[in-house]
Amino acid sequence: MVVALVVIVVFGLVVVATRRTPSNGATASAVSTNPTSFVLPSLDGPGDIRLANFTGKPTVVTFFASWCSACQGELPVFAGMSRALAGRVTFIAVNSFETGNGMAMARQYGIAWWPLARDIGGAEASGLHDALGGIGMPITAFYSSRGKLLAVAPGALSETSLEMRLQQYFGV
Repeated sequence: MVVALVVIVVFGLVVVATRRTPSNGATASAVSTNPTSFVLPSLDGPGDIRLANFTGKPTVVTFFASWCSACQGELPVFAGMSRALAGRVTFIAVNSFETGNGMAMARQYGIAWWPLARDIGGAEASGLHDALGGIGMPITAFYSSRGKLLAVAPGALSETSLEMRLQQYFGV
């Protein structure tokens, strides 16, 4: 009887431990790479980044990785645009396919003040990227103020291209 009780307790502890992600303590069921309702672990600490938390303003979601040279060219443009549109458009960055230090890159390129998420699942810690149909890096997703996915742009966006898309999708 004591052995059975010990087995039950150990089993319960194993179940509880495996339902948590090691990096942020969120339960595995709390995360989602669904493009229309994603919930990803925060890159810079505990908690998560939920698309639903940003309804009310149009949202730009850009994907980056520390090894991505195209991302290095694009992020300063996004950083400047996010400052110019602060309060009108939300910018979120998702660290995907990461093999290095995504947080250091976010600091280096001036986006550390944005909501920063860590992609999960998929082929290579790229679940949301993959679900959006992304091929290569970077990609950018544009969401309406109601959280509806409007478009996904593959590749690095120039300042002109980003401005054009912001005007086209959001009227800003």
